[in-house]
Amino acid sequence: MINLTRLYCDVAQPMDHLRYGRGHGAPATAAERRPIVVWNITRRCNLKCVHCYSDSTSAMYPGELDWDQCKAVIDDLADFKVPALLLSGGEPTIHPHFFELAEYATGKGLRLTLSTNGTLLDPERASRVKDIGFSYVGISLDGIGATHDHFRGVQGAYDKAVQAFRNCRAVGQKVGLRLTLSQHNIDDLDRILDLIEQEQIERVCFYHLVYSGRGSNLLEVPHEKTREAIDKILARTAQWAATGQPREVLTVDQPVDGPYLYMKLLGENPERAAKAMELLEWNGGGKNSSGTGISNIDTQGNVHPDQFWQELTLGNVKERPFSEIWTNRENATLAALRDRSQHMKGRCAGCRFLNVCGGGFRVRAMQMTGDLWAPDPSCYLNDEEIGLAAQ
Repeated sequence: MINLTRLYCDVAQPMDHLRYGRGHGAPATAAERRPIVVWNITRRCNLKCVHCYSDSTSAMYPGELDWDQCKAVIDDLADFKVPALLLSGGEPTIHPHFFELAEYATGKGLRLTLSTNGTLLDPERASRVKDIGFSYVGISLDGIGATHDHFRGVQGAYDKAVQAFRNCRAVGQKVGLRLTLSQHNIDDLDRILDLIEQEQIERVCFYHLVYSGRGSNLLEVPHEKTREAIDKILARTAQWAATGQPREVLTVDQPVDGPYLYMKLLGENPERAAKAMELLEWNGGGKNSSGTGISNIDTQGNVHPDQFWQELTLGNVKERPFSEIWTNRENATLAALRDRSQHMKGRCAGCRFLNVCGGGFRVRAMQMTGDLWAPDPSCYLNDEEIGLAAQ
């Protein structure tokens, strides 16, 4: 996860201590961080999104954790001192014990966030979410109007999502927009950035496409269009900061956004570029993400290196606590992920930004090539930029 507001604009951000080692409570190194846990509490969903990594639909799925098992997970995560717990799905607010589970988690001192499609977040539910103490609500929106409805598979989903932003703002709940960049919506980007301004949305996460679940059927955004999109996002981020209204703008699942941002800054503000590089090197990009700084518990209790990597299961919380699974050093793949530099192949192995990017997003490389250590095919930097042109 790359915080553009922090790196490009040098504006302090809420999670700087965890992401860049700055501020109270920062770990000594990024590799020593406890993981943020993405917990898919249910697979059931009222939409049918074309990019859904959990391949969810409106159906009951057997084997999901019962109430006592859910409480045991929360107890363990609180004792393990994870920095944040993100409730996801399916659509998490469909879970029959959603509010009780959230209240139990905040009662244990966990920093709680919500990833939702927003269609069920009416004024009453938004108010209850605020009262429970969610630090942040992320609402997925993947285009304007009919584009979003097509992406979500249900007509009217866009209007309900926009209303959910307003419902959260009305009760003072911090709310953000979550969008997956794809060929379906890349041409809507300017209008989406305008919407963020119009609706006074405080935070936005731009995800790069990962080929999990139904997302495996989508087409990759061409590299030149990805660069254009990042340029637009950076320009708008800088504009917001310059007018005294900075927003928390992040990109997710593509660590190469860090080196790209750094190269742009070199030509614009070398002093700020040096500061950004220092923070990027501390973070380490992909080498300290999946399997280290991020983790996933799926609806069946299986633990994965991240939410997109359902093929690799490290253990199950029904059998032993998450904390024991995560600290177990016997899984060879997990151990390799935490020391990945020596395993990288091809362009990644020789890249001058390897210690900053960390070799991209490993699960995407595996999904697209069949080789866990192959270069990330979605890297949009050319050989000259990464220092390979003369070799």
